Amino acid sequence: MAHMHYEVVRSGSASRAAALTSVVLVAVAASMPFWAESSWLREFVEIACYFIFAMMWNLLAGYGGMVSIGQQAFFGFGGYVMLMLGNFAGVNPFVAIPLAALAAGLVAVPVSRIAFRLQGGYFAIGTWVIAEVFRLSFANASFVGGGSGTSLTALRGIDKATRESVTFWTALACVVASVALVYLFLRSKRGLALLAIRDNEVAAESQGIAVQRMKLAVYVVAALGAGLAGALYFVGNLRISPDAAFSVNWTAFAIFMVVIGGIGRIEGPIVGALIFWALNKLFSDYGTWYLLGLGALAIVVTIFFKQGLWGWAQQRWGWTLFPIMRRLKVHP
Repeated sequence: MAHMHYEVVRSGSASRAAALTSVVLVAVAASMPFWAESSWLREFVEIACYFIFAMMWNLLAGYGGMVSIGQQAFFGFGGYVMLMLGNFAGVNPFVAIPLAALAAGLVAVPVSRIAFRLQGGYFAIGTWVIAEVFRLSFANASFVGGGSGTSLTALRGIDKATRESVTFWTALACVVASVALVYLFLRSKRGLALLAIRDNEVAAESQGIAVQRMKLAVYVVAALGAGLAGALYFVGNLRISPDAAFSVNWTAFAIFMVVIGGIGRIEGPIVGALIFWALNKLFSDYGTWYLLGLGALAIVVTIFFKQGLWGWAQQRWGWTLFPIMRRLKVHP
């Protein structure tokens, strides 16, 4: 009788080809400031912020099972911290971006003590209320312009072309770093623990997984990523206000991207962000009708493609760009 050899594998030839393609795309993208129009660079920065924010929401809800509609609290907080470091502390705004992200991660620790007292739908509503508290707090802070907001003055001495190029490269670096962090996190033992918690909290706890500690870690990482997106967005925008920074639209658009692309998949927010960008480019001039169209599309996808467009493609053709599941390969 022939002996069978078993091997645990996580990536196939398709995912290796995807990794090579990704490297080429990043290299081409990095050269854009030398040949692309400035409007292209600004659009890339905006969609990069949406994508990073959506990916962190996907980590929190799609992998952690914590559906939040208040992640804009950390987005806006990151933006304001970046502005305060730049305008008042003399820190270069590009250096302030990762510092603002860390600040958002730190503030998530005490916020989680309030949010984690709530479950299910109450958690979702509670996170939105927390975001409103952040918005009202900054709206009453006169040193950052109160309700009307203020401008980022720390970049005044830099010419427009240099500023836009550096903002673009920073955005590209943030996207690559965010994807790499989420991917490595989900491939680790902590990632497996997170998936176990999402599937069954009680069973995971019975297997010795520290559920609350794991949830806190994911909440903090998602807040850090949201703060990174916020700081990056307002470096590109050069102006911040409470209504823009803490708008619930940020979470609404993130949910749209994740639902369209596929929740609980790294590829989901990538596909969703590209579709959102295309729709925004083509139909945003239609105002209310554009928003109604986004809602209708989300409803159609949730009815006919319950796992999102990428989830459907993955089931049909077995596509996986970022493999995190282990498969057993049999060798005769």
